[in-house]
Amino acid sequence: MTGADVAGSQAVRDEDAFDVDAVEAWLQDHLDGAPGRIAEVRQFSGGASNLTYLLRVAQDDGGTRDLILRRPPAGTKAKGAHDMGREHRIQAALAPVFPYVATMVGYCDDPSVIGSEFYVMDRVPGHIPRRDLGVDLPTERVRELCTNVLDLLVDLHSVDPTAAGLESLGKGEGYVARQVGGWSARFRKSKTWNVPSWERTMQWLDEHQPADRRTCLIHNDFRFDNVVLDADDPTKPIALLDWEMATLGDPLMDLGAVMSYWVQADDDRMYQMFRMQPTDLPGMLTRKEAVDYYCARTGIELTDEQWAFYEVFGLFRLAVILQQIYYRYHHKQTTNPRFRKFWIASWVLHRRARAIIRRVG
Repeated sequence: MTGADVAGSQAVRDEDAFDVDAVEAWLQDHLDGAPGRIAEVRQFSGGASNLTYLLRVAQDDGGTRDLILRRPPAGTKAKGAHDMGREHRIQAALAPVFPYVATMVGYCDDPSVIGSEFYVMDRVPGHIPRRDLGVDLPTERVRELCTNVLDLLVDLHSVDPTAAGLESLGKGEGYVARQVGGWSARFRKSKTWNVPSWERTMQWLDEHQPADRRTCLIHNDFRFDNVVLDADDPTKPIALLDWEMATLGDPLMDLGAVMSYWVQADDDRMYQMFRMQPTDLPGMLTRKEAVDYYCARTGIELTDEQWAFYEVFGLFRLAVILQQIYYRYHHKQTTNPRFRKFWIASWVLHRRARAIIRRVG
């Protein structure tokens, strides 16, 4: 078996290459047991923010060990984004209380090694669903997978941040207000001429923001393609990846972010173009069913009118994330062709957000 057999991996793009020998030397001080050498490097194509690589290590004892290296992208970055040390620290702290994180190997804050900070963790073997599920499951098993993934979100929101030593991760009360103001500022800073202004939507969000429901650990990028499923039982989540934006905040804001990616079977053709996960399959819950399921599991009472704020904010936030990535492509800070049409997504998300606002008045 080679690295090419790992789903989602591809040859490293020239602009994303790094000094493999330097990383190999760094690993000698961080790998337990038989460190060995890096025999193969592959890049994962799924992410659109931080860069993720597979390192296949040929160990001195004759075995192999698969590692994952994560580093920031090149080009201009939003302030506070792509903090590898923070992402490493969160997962290391969670391990004793939340068994769905990978084992951390180490964090490097010395940019002289590969030109940026980075961290390395063990690869969790399993199946990661992408745009297509990638395995054949009957309808009832797809539904089981869907509810199991939502249960994982519920479990995360039940973690005691103090028990994990993460009580200082957030800034306390006022999370909703900070998010509305912060993401509005990020959009205005990254706006290009070919996307909608979003000004009326930002004004609506500012005027309709609720108080924080409660404060808990939230992931902020919870999607099917950040979940690793058991290879023998692909309805069972075994790990949650990509903790870059995790913090302490309102769980309904996290749920709104989850639903912004949730493209269901009856959505129109334009919205289907940007589907990144298999939420359109027979057996998958609709967005409304998923929200109702989460609320039933957590005891949260939520009217459709109240949910509208979180749904619209999730759509706006996703539009900003994609716009920040597109901004780098627009200004030739990256040449990755995957980002070329991200500006169109802003129009699609804007149309849906405005429709929700019109519906609730």
